[in-house]
Amino acid sequence: MTMKKLRLAIFASGNGSNAEAIIKHLLNSATVEVSRIYSNNKDAYVIERGKKFNISTDIFNKIEFTSQEFSETLLNKKYDLIILAGFMWLVPPSIVASYKNKIINIHPALLPAYGGKGMYGDNVHQAVIENNENESGITIHYVNEYYDEGDIIFQTKCTVLNTDTPDSLAERIHKLEHQHYPKVIEKLCAEIL
Repeated sequence: MTMKKLRLAIFASGNGSNAEAIIKHLLNSATVEVSRIYSNNKDAYVIERGKKFNISTDIFNKIEFTSQEFSETLLNKKYDLIILAGFMWLVPPSIVASYKNKIINIHPALLPAYGGKGMYGDNVHQAVIENNENESGITIHYVNEYYDEGDIIFQTKCTVLNTDTPDSLAERIHKLEHQHYPKVIEKLCAEIL
């Protein structure tokens, strides 16, 4: 008897390094597959990363994303989890409602600190450094109707050095993301199965 594979959709807006880390981690999984990438940026490098693994990307704009039709299309695809990996838009309430506790995001700080609209990438790292924090880290959380306010699934920390720049801190944060995000997703998938 062949076991059904869980189907994941990844939403990404940019480079896609987290998306690639997830895809590579799950590549030989007997139970989980990344079925499709969705992007709101036709020039995003994540599209090229997907092609390397024969994963197609759907490109959409803001009007399409917030339409009932888009929400219904996602539902019809029957994804088991939606993974946000560097996706910058707020997920519409209709999608959040349809995928309650099935949309996962990663944030480059220790939520609830340094979350909310406009707090992404270097903006977060700059704020952490300017406030003389001695630690930062990553938060993996469920997505709800608000930026960075869903229930926390996993956090891990790193030290903020007094010599850090946003770039040097981002480098350490990226390592944590690539190390932990794929494993947390795999664990969540195991709980679904």
